[in-house]
Amino acid sequence: MSTQLLSGNEAIAQGAWEAGVVVGSAYPGTPSTETLENLVKKPDVYCEWAPNEKVALEVGLGAAMGGVRTLVTMKHVGVNVAADPLMSAANTGVNAGLVLLAADDPSCYSSQNEQDSRHYAAFGRIPCLDPADSQEAYEMAQAAFEISERFDTLVMLRESMRIAHTKTLVEVAGQRSEVEPRAYESRPEKFVMMPANAVRRTLVVNDREDELIAWAEETELNRIEMRDTTVGIICAGAPYVHVREAMPDASVLKLGVTWPLPPQKIADFASSVDSCYVVEEACPYLETRVRAMGVELGELPGGRLPRSGEVTPAHIRASFGVAGPAHLDAAEDLPPRPPAFCAGCPHRLVYVELRRLKAIVTGDIGCYTLGAVAPFRSVDSVIDMGASLSMAHGMELAGAPGRTSRPVVGVIGDSTFAHSGITSLLGTVYNGGTGTLCILDNRTTAMTGAQGNPVNGVTLSDQAARVSPLDVPAGAQLDLVRLCEAIGVDEVSVIDAQDAAAIRQALKEATSHTDKLSVLIFEGPCRLLDRSRGKVPVIRDCRRCGRCIQIGCPALGRDETGHAVIDPNQCVGCDQCVQSCPFGCIEKER
Repeated sequence: MSTQLLSGNEAIAQGAWEAGVVVGSAYPGTPSTETLENLVKKPDVYCEWAPNEKVALEVGLGAAMGGVRTLVTMKHVGVNVAADPLMSAANTGVNAGLVLLAADDPSCYSSQNEQDSRHYAAFGRIPCLDPADSQEAYEMAQAAFEISERFDTLVMLRESMRIAHTKTLVEVAGQRSEVEPRAYESRPEKFVMMPANAVRRTLVVNDREDELIAWAEETELNRIEMRDTTVGIICAGAPYVHVREAMPDASVLKLGVTWPLPPQKIADFASSVDSCYVVEEACPYLETRVRAMGVELGELPGGRLPRSGEVTPAHIRASFGVAGPAHLDAAEDLPPRPPAFCAGCPHRLVYVELRRLKAIVTGDIGCYTLGAVAPFRSVDSVIDMGASLSMAHGMELAGAPGRTSRPVVGVIGDSTFAHSGITSLLGTVYNGGTGTLCILDNRTTAMTGAQGNPVNGVTLSDQAARVSPLDVPAGAQLDLVRLCEAIGVDEVSVIDAQDAAAIRQALKEATSHTDKLSVLIFEGPCRLLDRSRGKVPVIRDCRRCGRCIQIGCPALGRDETGHAVIDPNQCVGCDQCVQSCPFGCIEKER
């Protein structure tokens, strides 16, 4: 055994590898991404990025059906995308162990909502394990495969942002279990989910649920910690650690399995304390189910916990009316640090021109979502992966351009287009839609850490070997122009994302017609990939008009007299500001 300082994601990768996992499949998404990025570095395991979470889970189910232990990872909103195969896999069961890591994001640090993935586990009636720190993440990652094979079921391993990215000490064995692949047997009655088979499999799931409930009563993953019996708290996951800090004397029922819940253990615990409470974050998942069992829960004396966001020890102390250590007030003189595009970002000029057009922009999930904030404020909707193109079509059907005298433009990134934008575009073409759709091709999945995707052709194995998307042969990359033409798009154009005049002209022409569908592909590598730096432009005779400031480059600012200045430490020499100045006051250094 050795002691290592690991994040929850690193611990899960280590635990899965030690459990003998052979295949890993995922779509990158915060807070789950680093799990497969760590697993791929280990020997005797194959890992890949899938185009989306649905495909990732289907690959995983196929690998498990074929006889090898498999890990599939995604963030919580990715579970929505994978829900279709998830519910069928819950019925079919598996062959070799299959574990789905669902990473939730209370407080929406990097997500459009803070849903609780445990509802999916309850919906599908599959076991859900809920680690409270990296040590448990490591141990539960191993246990999950054993549970999967024991009960012939997909198992959800659910973590939150706090677990995924917090590092704690972990006792690691470091030895991989040599698990023989399970034999494959053709069993259409098990895996072919036509109605007659599905009905019979539902009966199997009913029996499995009874077995799982009996197991949940006995497993050491659920444990009672008796202390002062005045207060008893039921909790799971990260809130357990916060409960122990805030209420060190309280008795605790610590649930490591959050589906199925152990009814008798919960009832016994509640009867052994004077007052029983549930502490959890983001939604009343546990509270609702515990109350449904007929367990009486007390009202928190200091008021209820927050109904959204992460729960902290301070929240818990306040809700129980317990005094805690004083905290320093937040500093009031710190400068604001709003999110912003990087210096030289290839997305910037596209949004500058969309703002100039006063376009109605249906946006999507990625770095380019920042087009919604100052100084651009030119994105009107961001709903889910791929929604931009579908919603632009819907806006056109509603006649919004005619009623508002504003063009409608859908904007999507290259990775998101491969994830779910292709079918959205296909739907628009199939139904005779018109309008303007923009694909921002920056050669990477930038928001989650510059991962590969089908458009740039970089696989997870390539990424582990540090292959740059800028060096991948063109034959390995998805040809967006040919794809759009094959689908039947009327007009496809490729524009340099660093050429303001070309961007303006392309958008003007595309939005001037109402009888055809135009796709504009704006090409320019992400600054995380292209680290080259040009010469810093020179400002002469600044007119203080502020036009350059309005492009939102972090390298641009004003001096005490209001004149524009360039920070040479941040400037990358992209010359976006040179193109933005209407008076020619910013000159490219020769």
